[in-house]
Amino acid sequence: MSLFRYIKTMKVRGGNTCCTPLNSRHHGVYKRSSDGQVIKRYCCKVCKTTYSAATMSPLKWQKKRHVNHPLMELLSNNVNLSSAARILRVNPKTVAKKLHFLGEVCRQMAQNEHKNYSQISDIQFDELQTIEHTKLKPLSVAVAVSKKERKILGFQVSRMPATGHLAKLSRKKYGKRPDDRLKGMRQLFYDLSQQLSSNISVSSDECPFYKGVVKKYFPAANYNQYLGKKGCVAGQGELKKAAFDPIFSINHTFAMMRANISRLIRKTWNTTKKVESLIDHLNIYVWMHNTQRTPLFTN
Repeated sequence: MSLFRYIKTMKVRGGNTCCTPLNSRHHGVYKRSSDGQVIKRYCCKVCKTTYSAATMSPLKWQKKRHVNHPLMELLSNNVNLSSAARILRVNPKTVAKKLHFLGEVCRQMAQNEHKNYSQISDIQFDELQTIEHTKLKPLSVAVAVSKKERKILGFQVSRMPATGHLAKLSRKKYGKRPDDRLKGMRQLFYDLSQQLSSNISVSSDECPFYKGVVKKYFPAANYNQYLGKKGCVAGQGELKKAAFDPIFSINHTFAMMRANISRLIRKTWNTTKKVESLIDHLNIYVWMHNTQRTPLFTN
């Protein structure tokens, strides 16, 4: 479902609970200045409140509503914020504001689709690493996908300390950085436990703390861990050199995310300055990925 079809399916009513189409009458029309569309107005017969068909729409007061869906297409196809503003001929501040708005709308639409996840029986999960402004401040993105349909079922962004030769420099410049990966993984699996059945099959690599999280939220699940393989050049290093990859679905999803989200590409100058912006960008991509790049659920 596109953004505009989602908005049209919203219930038309005013600010009060009594203001419904059943007890309202027509009260003229007005022409919206932003796009020239003629909008009907209504008057509640009970409280005499007047409202329009667009009163409860989240697009209310927007002057550039026509760029919403094109912006979602661009942001999920490897276009950064400044380039999107130039292509759509809008101010970069408008794109920054719409990133947050569209991220919230896509998050709500994704929640409405959770009812379709109950039929999923096999999932895979792992963590993708990115950065917050600098490599000295890494971030972990925990993602779960369905093995067969490759739907992204959920994600959590968590801060983590730098490792390797950057660990000492990171502590010296920014202080001790918290490791929230376990907390983020627990939140991801708590959300999944509200959507999926308890007797599913779960697959991942051999990260030490994964097993405890899975057994806590899916005690009846068939959980398999596989040794991580060395990455190949293709797929931004997410795809593996092995002839058969037992967790191919999650690795392929990570490769698609790095290829289609500009701030996740390896060796790029497009970096995340705020974690909230990364979350909004991921929400937009998840919705576009689940609705346009993966097959529909079949009964």
